[in-house]
Amino acid sequence: MNQRIRWGVISTARIGAKAVIPAIQKSNNGIVAAVGSRDLEKGRTFANHCNIPKVYGSYEDLIADPEIDAIYNPLPNGLHGEWSIKAAEGGKHVLCEKPLASDAAEAEKMMRAFNSRGLLLAEAFMYRFHPQIQAAKTLIDEGSIGKIHLIKASFGFPIKSEDDVRLSSALAGGGLMDVGCYCVNISRYMTGEEPLEARAFAEFGADSGVDERLAGMLVFPGGAFAQIDCSFRTYYQQFCEIRGSHGRIVLEYPFRADLVKEIVVHLWVNHEGKDDYRQIAVENPNPYTLMAEDFADAILSNRPPRFSPDDSIAQMRAIDMLYAAARE
Repeated sequence: MNQRIRWGVISTARIGAKAVIPAIQKSNNGIVAAVGSRDLEKGRTFANHCNIPKVYGSYEDLIADPEIDAIYNPLPNGLHGEWSIKAAEGGKHVLCEKPLASDAAEAEKMMRAFNSRGLLLAEAFMYRFHPQIQAAKTLIDEGSIGKIHLIKASFGFPIKSEDDVRLSSALAGGGLMDVGCYCVNISRYMTGEEPLEARAFAEFGADSGVDERLAGMLVFPGGAFAQIDCSFRTYYQQFCEIRGSHGRIVLEYPFRADLVKEIVVHLWVNHEGKDDYRQIAVENPNPYTLMAEDFADAILSNRPPRFSPDDSIAQMRAIDMLYAAARE
């Protein structure tokens, strides 16, 4: 094994070109060695644009390349399971875009495919690697805001094209799967618990059949409530507030910190009836690079990735709960 992981990228997806491929190329332990596309000419154009040396005209040929150590899978949600498992069958580790699977059952099937072959699988929730998330989690674990009572998380945007794959029910699209999953994930991460109960309301598109707007609540064993909302039809918003018994934390850019130059964690703490407010400045590195470096290091060091597939299965269970509640 080289000391720099040789990555292969399945498909010419926009998220790869705009965010993940440049991040891997800037990492200290990985290179993007090849891309696979079902359209060879399109793949060549993509590879030239992204400075990728090798191109394959099929995903299968990419997976079969013995000089590729790991696969980054940014295919549409409904194809995550199928092609990640095929990569495992080809002996490749996989970093798969979020959400890991179409549902919890598929996520469990994926984990079994990788575990049985001694290969690594991780879900590409890059935001978790950003210093602001760790700063907020440390404040919570230290008891700075007391017992968590409420988490409010929001992520949404107005979708630009009605042909967007995220509006495809056949490919497991929907607001909750695309952006609401971040709200679910940060709620689980900050509480350190798995939800017991869910309530949700959604607007399912007449043409798309997917949830284009969804608002829900998760109830956690420790008593915390999480209010989440996501949308493809609403003015852009990303936000998270964690409110405790004697304090609150606000993150203005919790999920896409890479879109701004400076990041601040806002903290309010009540001391003897008097509020103390602080702004905690944190570094703002590229979270995609941090994520790619962690996965590559896990391969090189023969250790589990920072966030295991077990976490991803629990994540999909929470999403399944919200969808079941919304459809009621």
